[in-house]
Amino acid sequence: MKKNYPLYLGKAGHLTVMSEFLTRGWNVAIPEVDIGDDIFVVQDDNGTLRRVQVKTSTVRQSSFSGQFNILLPQLRNVANIPVHYVFIVRHNSQWTRPVIIRQDYLLDLFQNGNVGSAHEGNLNLYFSYFADNRIECSGFDLTRYISDFSDFHLLRTKHSIFRKPSAR
Repeated sequence: MKKNYPLYLGKAGHLTVMSEFLTRGWNVAIPEVDIGDDIFVVQDDNGTLRRVQVKTSTVRQSSFSGQFNILLPQLRNVANIPVHYVFIVRHNSQWTRPVIIRQDYLLDLFQNGNVGSAHEGNLNLYFSYFADNRIECSGFDLTRYISDFSDFHLLRTKHSIFRKPSAR
């Protein structure tokens, strides 16, 4: 494996997540300068903007778990438009379903729920994936956040590719 493989994996994760937002009808953009936001996701018809940070991991050793690191200053800097963290793991040549947690929720889980651990200015998260489709971090069940696109509802317009075909 190439020593720069994590760069390729990270970009593949970004593109996978961007593809999902596009199929949901949201427009996506990569900021020219990355200072914490990996993707801007926009609802074109009304300008609703969402900030997204993608965290990608591969399976660690023989267990099915993934490790993610978030800069604590970034996590603690909750702005008017909070960041949505999207966590995905590459396992058995496939992507797991994304875990999507809004910044303020993740900060609360860290500060009040003891989810993750602080180390050298980072929040370290270890997600454990179970056969029954549960995901846990620090013993906390994150299953409710799997594919939680509640802030990214499916958009349908008269020009949408998602419409049912008309009867002929």
